[in-house]
Amino acid sequence: MRNKSSDRRGEGRTGKSFKKDSSRPDGKGKFKQKSDGKFGKKNEGFAKKNFKPAPFRKRSSAQPEEKEEKEEIRLNKYIANSGVCSRREADIFIQNGVVEVNGKIITEFGYQVKPGDEVFFDGRYIRPEKNVYVLLNKPKGYISTTKDEKARKTVMDLVTNASPYRLYPVGRLDRQTTGVLLLTNDGNLTKKLTHPSHEVKKIYHVTLDKKVSQDDFNRLLEGLRFEEGLAKVDKISYIEKSPKNEVGVEIHIGWNRIVRRMFERLGYEVEKLDRVMFAGLTKKSLKRGYWRILTDLEVSTLKML
Repeated sequence: MRNKSSDRRGEGRTGKSFKKDSSRPDGKGKFKQKSDGKFGKKNEGFAKKNFKPAPFRKRSSAQPEEKEEKEEIRLNKYIANSGVCSRREADIFIQNGVVEVNGKIITEFGYQVKPGDEVFFDGRYIRPEKNVYVLLNKPKGYISTTKDEKARKTVMDLVTNASPYRLYPVGRLDRQTTGVLLLTNDGNLTKKLTHPSHEVKKIYHVTLDKKVSQDDFNRLLEGLRFEEGLAKVDKISYIEKSPKNEVGVEIHIGWNRIVRRMFERLGYEVEKLDRVMFAGLTKKSLKRGYWRILTDLEVSTLKML
């Protein structure tokens, strides 16, 4: 599914600027910040990332190649890499005798699985999965979950051919929010990118029902009190050459629908919400509803965050 609405990329308030996607037909629009608190040309914008997005890729049937284990690996890691559970949980299952290697029940924590060994977990044959990282430009109308009880469309419908393994969204975008969404089977990276302590940055292009006042800019920067705690944006700006009801917001908080809730608290209605950056990943050259596999450099950069 495609969405022809223009992509806009943003950057923030402290000496940095937001920019719309260069793919916009009219070529208009930049987030910018002036010295008086508004965004202007004097500021150079968000620091460019150390990597470039991979070439655009349409949804395809291409699948990552599976790699055979070439050396011994601890049994708990083997189980974790198979997508069954974490290493710590695997140790408990091993102790309880539900893991077999070559037909023999193994209860030894440090057991090493050799190439060619057959491992069964609770009677089911398992093997390690290759980690896959998929970047999706999510369109409206899709839920960021693996399945929906009401049979509504999910983002998994858009990445059916991306991987032979089961993927999971890293965080969530609500049904009406568009933009950057990462999906992977790498549980460790998912935990890292979603844990509050890592303060992973997200940038949103927000379109509201009316002009945002400078006073409300300040209130958003100072913070609003919610049940979860104090929520504040890291940076906020108007978008150059666009109406004053369009702003760029940088935030690291990952609370449910927090960007919408903050503006609604101040009396605004969010008409459009587009995530243009997540953890340094952007949707440049990636059409709405399409996905691509991350490059090795992008994956390495994510793991170093």
